[in-house]
Amino acid sequence: MSTKRKELNSNFFSSFLNVDYLSEEDKYIFKKEKQKYKFNVIGAGMIGHEHIKVTMLEGRATIHGIYDLDKKSIENTKRMFSENFPGHDLVEYRTLEEACHDPQVDGLIICTPNYTHLEIVREAVKSGKHILLEKPMATNLIDALEIKELADGYKGIFQIGLQYRYKAIYNESIHEAIERKSIGDIKTISIVEHRVPFLDKVNQWNKFSKYSGGTLVEKCCHYFDLLNLLAQSKPSFVYATGGSAVNFNDFEYKEQKSDVIDHANVNIVYENGVNTNFNLCMFSPMFYEEITICGDGGRLRAYENDDFLPVNRPNTHLEVLSGESKPTRISTPCYPSVIQSSGHNGGTYYEHKYFIDNMEGVSTTTATVEEGFWSIVVGIAAEESIKTGKVVYIDELLKRVHNEKATVSN
Repeated sequence: MSTKRKELNSNFFSSFLNVDYLSEEDKYIFKKEKQKYKFNVIGAGMIGHEHIKVTMLEGRATIHGIYDLDKKSIENTKRMFSENFPGHDLVEYRTLEEACHDPQVDGLIICTPNYTHLEIVREAVKSGKHILLEKPMATNLIDALEIKELADGYKGIFQIGLQYRYKAIYNESIHEAIERKSIGDIKTISIVEHRVPFLDKVNQWNKFSKYSGGTLVEKCCHYFDLLNLLAQSKPSFVYATGGSAVNFNDFEYKEQKSDVIDHANVNIVYENGVNTNFNLCMFSPMFYEEITICGDGGRLRAYENDDFLPVNRPNTHLEVLSGESKPTRISTPCYPSVIQSSGHNGGTYYEHKYFIDNMEGVSTTTATVEEGFWSIVVGIAAEESIKTGKVVYIDELLKRVHNEKATVSN
């Protein structure tokens, strides 16, 4: 049987239709692709569940085992796995070392709280296995620099979980603006995110900057990755305003008072002159994202909206306005429902698809460690700018961090 199938992906259909009446030899459309790889998930919380489900949906890999320090998270994940994927066993590891070095496993998906990433990566790279590290890669630039060093020359795939570039609206925006150059040379970019507050986590670590890196690192590195990608340049300086107007002002956990911001305006100017802005509000009654890119040959605007209302209207929209020089396009970018609903509007699915493609030697545009680093450079600069009320020059920030790292090393 040919391995280069052109028919629709049978993993979807065979998962949702009853095909028990067919023998294995009678399955062609419904024949599932053989699972070639095994992954361990380190960190069995909400995002760990998403990675587990998407791995099983994509079909070329299976989840072999999980590791987490929180017993309730472990039990909850084992229950979810048995309910959703009957017939598959799930190994529970006692130590991080066991999870990283199991010879049966091909890849590690790291989904632990941000502040633990460096410690886990130090162990994970000893295994030589392929690594998918959730964003942000670190909470500070000293840790991020060490992760960069650990990843330099690493023989396995080392991918950062910045999957927003694969959401349908951004995938199409990148295609139109960068590949087709539909709006000419890019001059300005604006991204908006309006959403509900941070959700609850084990030990509420995302409510404290020392554990998360701060809102603009923890959440917004996705958008800074997109701005960096679209600007096609390094950031020159950052100026930001923001604060905590509504969320968690009275929140305390184990005698610690929350210090994360819930709104911001971040201006980033790039070395090539591209001028960008990111607007955040985390006390809105919906999930809404919008990108507007203006070039010297037109304007692109795209949005994604989930407002919990019973109104029959598209959740996504893309328009490319080219004036009288080229055709204008208006469309509704989306993926099949099973992918769109699998996590981050399909972004996580394609992140996994391309992770395995990378493992198989197929070139993709997944986020590298270098790109992960620059996404948090902007976030850390923006957090500092809000605290000091000053412009943060990136060269000065990085020089200071390198000096601090040298001092720590000595």
